[in-house]
Amino acid sequence: MSDAAPLAGLTVLDLGHTIMGPCAGLILADLGGDVIKIEPPEGDPTRRLPGFGAGFFATFNRNKRSLSLDLKRPEGRAALHRLAARADILLENFGPGTMERLGCGWEVLTALNPRLIYLALKGYLAGPSEGRGALDEVVQMQTGLATMTGPPGRPLRAGASVIDIMGAVFGVVGALAALRERDRTGRGQRVGSALFESAAFLVGTHIAGSALTGGPIPPMPARRSPWGIYDLFESADDALIFVGVTSDAHWRRFAPAFDLVDLLDDNRLTGNAARAAERAWLIPRLAERMRALPAADIVARCEAAGVPHARVAHPFDLLQEPHLLAGGGLLPTALATAGGGGGERAGLPALPLEFGEERTRAGLHRQPPAVGEQSDEILRQAGFSAAETSALRAAGALG
Repeated sequence: MSDAAPLAGLTVLDLGHTIMGPCAGLILADLGGDVIKIEPPEGDPTRRLPGFGAGFFATFNRNKRSLSLDLKRPEGRAALHRLAARADILLENFGPGTMERLGCGWEVLTALNPRLIYLALKGYLAGPSEGRGALDEVVQMQTGLATMTGPPGRPLRAGASVIDIMGAVFGVVGALAALRERDRTGRGQRVGSALFESAAFLVGTHIAGSALTGGPIPPMPARRSPWGIYDLFESADDALIFVGVTSDAHWRRFAPAFDLVDLLDDNRLTGNAARAAERAWLIPRLAERMRALPAADIVARCEAAGVPHARVAHPFDLLQEPHLLAGGGLLPTALATAGGGGGERAGLPALPLEFGEERTRAGLHRQPPAVGEQSDEILRQAGFSAAETSALRAAGALG
């Protein structure tokens, strides 16, 4: 299956760090853009993160080329200006005012290249808080997403950096919309995406539900389920399996699949709303039945009945997930923080997109780069002479 590359021909300057910026660059790179990762001589800090952050760099920096520039030096800033004059998109997720202090903000760069799309990924969009820095976990707390995730009184951040990634996705949507407008007007523009507003968007249904019911709705662990059966069940071999029976059609197939035909004749269980009202005794009855069956049997019965279900997994289990393996959903990516191939590799998720009748996926054509791995190549293609490149390196502006 050939790689999808609908953005081939676009030049992107990726000044992102950590997750939000690099994720936006990853999406554009996977879709065929020539994404140039501009990082300081010491490299993106996520190359050296321990623990929870150990996989950040490998995950969000495939399919990019690395140019190591010191933007704190005038020679490095001048080089960036020359590159921006030829680019289609520049993205950054520095703290508020940083790019402006470096002399590389929107007003400077649009004067050099009126066609440039400048994607600013920040903590907040325009408003009283726009000068504040933010983090994924900060806005999960601030918007109530953490409140809705944890049990009552115990706010809990989501188990992945969902807001960084959501903000990046919205940013790319905005940048692509700005490119479409540039096709009509010939001019680029500044596009903003932010963590806080992305998190607020995610809790929109909770806001609406609270407004309709006249008060805060309970967190997810304590919620009143809108469906009769939407629960985790324990199997005879101690596995956890989630089962969702969300329609009458599901129910009519689910009950006989688990030898519970008598429940179909119980008038108390006619319709989803009725089943939801009877959860206090219905769920323990189902749990007892599930505990008598091994996990493989439960999964097979749900599968045969066409009932939504999932065995609870750990992300590590996805390395052997048959669906991902069969569909090109895992890309063999070098994990070493230095990148550039070699060392241990793992199948990391491809973009969750497919294109055309052939359902083509975006693939892997370049491993995460070492710091400055393509610096000379990028500058040469941008019109820098060998002497200019040497001068940048001698000035300490080029890694």
